[in-house]
Order: sequence, then structure tokens, then C-alpha cells
Amino acid sequence: MYTRTENPLHCIQEVIDNAADEALGGFGKRIDVTMHVDGSVSVADDGRGIPFGLHPEEGVPVVEIVFTRLHAGGKFDKGSGGAYSFSGGLHGVGVSVTNALAKRLEVAVWRDKQVAGIAFEHGDVVQQVVTRPAASGDRKQGTTVRVWPEAKYFESVELPRHELVHLLRSKAVLMPGVTVTLKIEKTGETTTWLYKAGLRDYLAQSLTSDPLIPLFEGEGFATAGESENFAEGEGAAWCVAFTEDGAPLRESYVNLIPTVAGGTHESGLKDGLFGAVKGFIEMHSLLPKGVKLMPDDVFSRASFVLSAKVLDPQFQGQTKERLNSRDALRLVSAYVKPALELWLNHHVDHGKKLAELVIKQAQTRQRASQKVEKRKGSGVAVLPGKLTDCESRDLLHNEVFLVEGDSAGGSAKMGRDKETQAILPLRGKVLNSWEVERDLLFKNNEIHDISVALGVDPHGPNDTPDLSGLRYGKVCILSDADVDGSHIQVLLLTLFFRHFPKLVETGHVFVARPPLYRVDAPARGKKPAAKLYALDDGELTATLDKLRKEGAREGSWSISRFKGLGEMNAEQLWDTTLNPETRRLSRVEYGQLDFAATVESFNKLMGKGEAASRRELMELHGDAVEVDV
Repeated sequence: MYTRTENPLHCIQEVIDNAADEALGGFGKRIDVTMHVDGSVSVADDGRGIPFGLHPEEGVPVVEIVFTRLHAGGKFDKGSGGAYSFSGGLHGVGVSVTNALAKRLEVAVWRDKQVAGIAFEHGDVVQQVVTRPAASGDRKQGTTVRVWPEAKYFESVELPRHELVHLLRSKAVLMPGVTVTLKIEKTGETTTWLYKAGLRDYLAQSLTSDPLIPLFEGEGFATAGESENFAEGEGAAWCVAFTEDGAPLRESYVNLIPTVAGGTHESGLKDGLFGAVKGFIEMHSLLPKGVKLMPDDVFSRASFVLSAKVLDPQFQGQTKERLNSRDALRLVSAYVKPALELWLNHHVDHGKKLAELVIKQAQTRQRASQKVEKRKGSGVAVLPGKLTDCESRDLLHNEVFLVEGDSAGGSAKMGRDKETQAILPLRGKVLNSWEVERDLLFKNNEIHDISVALGVDPHGPNDTPDLSGLRYGKVCILSDADVDGSHIQVLLLTLFFRHFPKLVETGHVFVARPPLYRVDAPARGKKPAAKLYALDDGELTATLDKLRKEGAREGSWSISRFKGLGEMNAEQLWDTTLNPETRRLSRVEYGQLDFAATVESFNKLMGKGEAASRRELMELHGDAVEVDV
């Protein structure tokens, strides 16, 4: 409930966040993370150190309570002037979760000229607090926590290095002047991050293409009594770059927590940018007749790093990947909009360049949507010409097969059940639609035809599309059982997940699984000669073992491999792939990953600027794949 179980990164993040909170409160200037050879990780800071005296009410050392009780950290004492008014703590349940999922956890604290140590195993104290006077060479203050994660709670006990690096670098970015280091004991390498100029440095280094105008940077935080809407200290710091091409870089944080799925603070930035740019365009009368601006026209070309401070943030889910606080939208927008308005009016030339880019985006969007309306608008006989429809209109029974290639489409048309099965052949590879704006989708004929045939318009995950026009209960992807077929399958799944997510959520999308092998088996005993099909190598082995058990002589069978669906005649295609009684049809649904993690995964696999992470993936797992190229 409180952490992810793929690997222990979230548990270590909880400890890192505590160290960051000390720095955020102005009590520390360093965070040092060490990955030890024995698989443990230690996090050291030079903050005030966790108190190790007895708790006045509990009669137990405070440091023990912090690591063994839920909701026991200093962060729950928000109020005015609390050191943790804007704490990052990942779950609100503190490092007690880290301790509970650790084989062993050791804490060392330096404070008040003393050094204290305590150790836990599986969440229980195994070594009570021991204190000694600090020696002259010791640190003055700070905490070091060393964690040995318990392997049985995690799918893998390995920490994903690039995610850890990203997390630590982001802490350094968001806390200018704080030094963050990562040491790998095994190789002896140490990486250090220190950003004097914070967000600007980081964004400028991370952009893949040159910005159209100089970076727009700013910050705004509420002061005491300034506003009845916001608490003292609430606000945001941001840096925004507008680029003409390349995938935008977007990172947002709330109280130093990375919000990978965005949220209301990002919506506030979008709102503020749009308000200021629209105001500038209207003031200078730059908008051509008939063009209507939308927030996405401004936001789609914006790269940004946003760091918001919110007093009592509300998140979606325990692992805090999306901010849900409604007030954060108004908070961020209230500081961004006036700052950008002022900046644009001081730099009119830059403002006009930006206006040009935004208007171009709006015109492209409008052209694309007009084109779609024309093609879909007549209401009669707008179904794509290459669709071979079925007779039934009953969603419980009818299904459409999206078939790779015309030759396979021909076999499928002849072999199908005309009553319930429709066929839509696709020519070649479908467009990778992961980063295609929704309004530009219909430029691609194949995607236009799929949408029209299904009777559902593209939509986003938070939209409520009209599914009443859906024409088929099952939408089945049917491609060859080879590498190309898998690629087409991935491209179509990308299209459905990105632009038709409600079809996936409601269980309408399926993948048909044609066989890879045909085995012509001889007569054996009472069994006559037969044609048997196998999905993959595993099934082929099992089929041959079964034949041997039934008394077939070794080698008396012949095995043929299908190069593609086009090789199958109509009867074979019906028997193996179309017949509801004998086919294999897998429903597409979310697996172990939730929606946000699935988006992250698709980003890595299908994003244009993600070649480096794909290469890393291949280097890590390439040996596990058996590909017949």
C-alpha cells in the first residue's frame, strides 16, 4: 500500500527525502548516498540529527519512535514556523515503512556533542540506543541511515541506477547550493551534483534543441498576510523554454517530491502561460481572423522544470505521482501569469516570436480538425471503403479484426463468419502515435479509418468519450507471429493506449494470436493423420512430446513454419485464429504497472527522444530475447 514492490528505490527515497527536508529547512548543505558492495545503501546528511532523547509521553527514545511508528515524524507538526512546513516525505508514514521492509537498518546520529547509534532487524530494535561523547575529529551534527532491503518483499533487490541518479540530481537542482553525491563502492566512482543557478542550469543542460526565445525563469512565494488564499511560503519556482521541435522535457515537483504524472500545479503553469501569451497576442492584435487559441497551443511546445511549495499537498495514491490539490492550480497560475506578462512586454520581439509559434500551432490544429469534420460529416456511408463489415449489430457478439496487409485481409475475409466478424486491412506500419497531438491524428489515413470504423473519437485518459457509437464489442489486433507483426501490434497498442484509453479500460481491445507452426502428424494407433498448430516453440515441443507418447515414430511428422498470415488459406485462418471455439484471443488490460507507470514505460519505448533509455534497456535485457531476425 505504501510503496512500490518492483525494487526498493521508494524505500531509499523516503530516507533521502528526510535528508532533503533538513537541507530545505536550511539546516544542512550535503546529502551523501553510498551504494555498498553488500547490497545495502546508506544516506548521510549534515542536518540537525534525529533527537535520541526520551519522548516525554512515550518514555522511548525519539529516534526509535521515528523508525517504528506510522505517522510519527516531525512533519505532522505543520503549523507556523514548523521546520517541516513544506516537507517532502513521500508517504506521510515516514521511514517506518523503510524499516519494516528492511532485513537490517542502522542509524547513527551526531548532535549535542554526542554520537548515538541504534539498529533494527525486520522492523524490530535489536540494539538499543547507545551514546558516546563525540571525538574531536567527528562530525558536528547530522544523521546516517544504512538500509539492507529484505529481498522477499521486492521483485528485484537491485536499485535502478538511472532512476536513483535522476532522483538525486533533481534534489540538487531544486536546492541550489546543496551538494548531493552518489558513491558506488564496488567501482569506486563518485558523482557530485551542485547547481548554483538551480532550475535554469538544469533545463539549459537537458534541452535537446535550441530554445526559440531566452528561457523564462521566475519564482513567487506568498509572504505573511499578503494573501488570504495562500499560506506563508506557498508558491512556485519555474523555468520554461519554448522549442520548435523535439520532444518537450517536462519535470514537476511538489515540496521536492517528483510528480511524474503531473497534476494541478502543472495545470496552473499551463493556465498562467496561456493567460499571459493570449493577453499579449490580443494587446498587439496579432491573431489572424478565424483562429481560436487553446491552452495546448501554448503548452505543447513548452519544456519546463516546475518546483511548487504547497502547505498540505493532496496526492493521488500513496506513492504520490500526481498532485490533486485544487488550490495549487490557482497558486501557480497567480504567480506565473503576471511574471510572464511583464517579461513579454519588456521583450516585445521575443513575445512576437513566441506568438508566431503559438498561432502556427493553432492553425495546424484547426486545419487538421476541419479535414476530419469534412470526411466524417455527411453521416451516411462514411465507413472506410476497405472495411468489410459484419451483419450483426450486437456488441456482445460482433468483432472487428485489424489485419496486417491486404493478402492476409483477403484470407480473413474469405474465412470469417460474415454474421459477426468484420475485417479492416491495414497497409504497412501504422504511425507511431505516442507523441502525435490528438488533432493531428487524422492526417494518417489508417488511424482515421480505424476511428471511423470503430465509431469512437480519440480521447484522453481523463475525458469521458461517447462510447454509444461503438460498433464492435471486440476490437482484435491480428498480425503475423514474427518480429514485424509484433512491431505492428505494439504500434496499434500504442494508438489505443494513448488515444483510445477508455476502450482498453472497458475491455474492448484484444490481441489475436495466430500460430507460428503447423505440424502434419501421421496416423498413430486409432488416431488418424491430423494437422496440429503451435503458437510458439514451447507449444511445439509439447506437441511433439504428445505425439511421441501416442506412439508416433520419431521424425514421422513434418513441421512447417508460417512466415505470415498471408500464407494461410481461409480454412486454416478460420481454424486457428478466427473460430471463437478454437482460437487464442488475449484481452488487453493493465498488468502489474498502474496507469502512470505504463505511461512511463511507453514513453521509454515509443518516445522520440528516448533512444538512450531504449539502448540501456537492450543492453540490460537483450540477452533474454530470442529474436528470429
